[in-house]
Amino acid sequence: MLSRTITNLGGTFMIADFLEFDFLRHTFFTGLLIGLIAPLLGAFIVVRRLSLIADALSHVTLAGIAFGLFLEKKVLGAIITPFYSGLTFSVIGSIFIEKLRTVYKDYQELAIPIILSGGVGLSVIFISLANGFNTDIFNYLFGSASAISQKDFFTIIVISIIILFSIGLFYKELMTLSFDEEHATVSGIHSKRIHLLFIVLTALVIAASIRIVGVLLVSALMTLPVAASMRLARGFKQMIILSIIFGEAAVITGLISGYYLSMPPGGTIVVVSIIILLLSISVKRFNFKRGELEK
Repeated sequence: MLSRTITNLGGTFMIADFLEFDFLRHTFFTGLLIGLIAPLLGAFIVVRRLSLIADALSHVTLAGIAFGLFLEKKVLGAIITPFYSGLTFSVIGSIFIEKLRTVYKDYQELAIPIILSGGVGLSVIFISLANGFNTDIFNYLFGSASAISQKDFFTIIVISIIILFSIGLFYKELMTLSFDEEHATVSGIHSKRIHLLFIVLTALVIAASIRIVGVLLVSALMTLPVAASMRLARGFKQMIILSIIFGEAAVITGLISGYYLSMPPGGTIVVVSIIILLLSISVKRFNFKRGELEK
């Protein structure tokens, strides 16, 4: 009875805080958007075997954030915020990846470690110039429930609309390119343009997700829900739907648990995603064993 009362009080306090504080509403609604667009694009990333591209661009984004913090403290004050400098670096990094893929046509996977290494190197330099690790860097690394301003929230809404519109418009081309690039080229699809669009969209998702999940954990939200859905789905569209459901479940549960435990939401979201993945693997094995017994 007492535990039930405490739970009810906890829920009441959270609802009251949600109604009172704008940043909590911004965080929650941003989480819902990220839980939608990250697994949605992540499905194409995983199918194309480009999972590491999210890690590469996240480290480039970290370099941009550190650069923004450096400018904020040393040069231009608050004219350029770290969020927008990270967004800019992420998009530029995605374009460089695509250019390097054309340079190393027979070894296109080299583009990812090259950009990742460059992102790490620049991050170390700019973090040092910005007086090292501090609370701001920590929030960008692992996410924060209080870091999303109204301006950032509206920017993330715009990014989400762009991603949803682009995937809806070029879904057929993206799917064909993901499963058979040669067939896509023969079919008359401009593979280079579509791939560039795909890379830039990935950069936008990563930049939009850093406030909630954090730079170092954003790739997990793009891949773990997809990995879980692959164990259960019977087709690509079903995989996308399940990925979004798992992503939303991880974000909502992670945000709520992070709020009550006073922890960065990035860690709790990733842990919930891993639990969902383990459950999906267990369900798949259980169904397989049951099918074997029925035979």
